[in-house]
Amino acid sequence: MKSKILVGLQFFIIFLMILPLGSQTVYPYLGLFILVFGVSIGLLAIQAHKKGNFNIRPDIKENCELVTDGIYSYIRHPMYLSVVVSMFGISVMYFTYYEFALFFFLLITLLIKMFYEEHLWHCHNPLYEEYVKKTKRLIPFVF
Repeated sequence: MKSKILVGLQFFIIFLMILPLGSQTVYPYLGLFILVFGVSIGLLAIQAHKKGNFNIRPDIKENCELVTDGIYSYIRHPMYLSVVVSMFGISVMYFTYYEFALFFFLLITLLIKMFYEEHLWHCHNPLYEEYVKKTKRLIPFVF
């Protein structure tokens, strides 16, 4: 149930962020560049996954494999990074307090979801502890 609430909240905030609500685009090229960069991170993450292994909920699928190659060899949560970077690009494009407040709430939601998922992986797979020692959560070489 917690997973469904977190995913629902995530998509609701994203939906609110992409609604223009009469805002004019302030920094279209910078925002678009950041958005494309974020989507590229997501595509690299999807490419590293095995078929049937991908899940938008933090729940661990039955018979899933821990992905540790490709972009996952640098960070444990590239899909979360993809969402953060992409939606930051949207915030830059529309550049309002409303957008940045929504971005902040999205970031908090994703962090809660990420820590919850890590807790589940620690319980599910003993190899995850070793993987944690080799990688950062969200930002390569930093966090």
